Amino acid sequence: ESVLNAHFTQPVIIKSMYQVLENMGFNKGRILEPSCGVGNFFGLVPQSMSNSTLYGVELDTMSSKIAGYLYPEANIQNTGFERTNYPDGYFDVAIGNVPFGDYRVNDPAYNSHGFLIHDYFIAKTLDKLRPDGVAVFITTKGTMDKESSKVREYLFKRADLLGAIRLPNTAFKNAGTKVTADILFLQKREKERENPEWISIVNNEDGIRVNSYFAAHPEMILGTMKEISGPYGVETACIKNEGVSLEMQLRDAIANITGHIPERMPEERAEIQYGTEPVTDMLDREENRIYSYVVSEAGDIYYKNESGLEQQRVTKTTKSR
Repeated sequence: ESVLNAHFTQPVIIKSMYQVLENMGFNKGRILEPSCGVGNFFGLVPQSMSNSTLYGVELDTMSSKIAGYLYPEANIQNTGFERTNYPDGYFDVAIGNVPFGDYRVNDPAYNSHGFLIHDYFIAKTLDKLRPDGVAVFITTKGTMDKESSKVREYLFKRADLLGAIRLPNTAFKNAGTKVTADILFLQKREKERENPEWISIVNNEDGIRVNSYFAAHPEMILGTMKEISGPYGVETACIKNEGVSLEMQLRDAIANITGHIPERMPEERAEIQYGTEPVTDMLDREENRIYSYVVSEAGDIYYKNESGLEQQRVTKTTKSR
């Protein structure tokens, strides 16, 4: 069933997404990929971010195992994103290619909103980001272009759109599919601002219905918007412009996206941990080596990484070992 969503991302796109994060000053922190596949995004983490802690979630068992073997340093869960228990405000950055689909995920915390799977992944991830954290996601053009503004209004209350790039519908030909997708750059914030330019849908210069952001910034569309025949009738698509490489187009587009990710202070990192037991200074001693496990007096297991101690949820057998 998951094969329908297995649109693995080509490296040129992933590298451009990380480049924007680098441009924003991010170099170390907790990075989440909520639908990590075989770990392509982990494999292309730039050297400047190599001290970050990686977290991945993947529903497909085979893909999850491959990612685990390739990137043993990453914390990968083989489960649905809706079943994860990451604390809100835990991550500094989220990146990835969210599942696309015309169906919903059963998560009691979000069911009332009726989100389709791609919009659900974005909404839930924003809750897991700390204020000023940034989500960089590839999603279907439906998130930006659907006539209903309900999802965009929900996202706007929680994040600023730093920019968006519309990819040509050939960007995922390596996965054997033609789909028009967008890269969204969203920065979480706590206070609501004035009505943004990316809520409404308008006609562009050619009379094609697009998000008002793309109508105002046609340079962020890496192709030409046209009406084509789709499986359910006429639909819009971003058609590749011949003679121009995707790499060059991405390089020009990401230059238009600006922002800054402030570094999280050590005391802010200490505020949020897995579990409810506070990690005391006595437990987080210097003699506890980084990348090692620590047992508290209460018998709980912690893992020490660059961010400090993180409580581990493990089975009784693993805990005993």
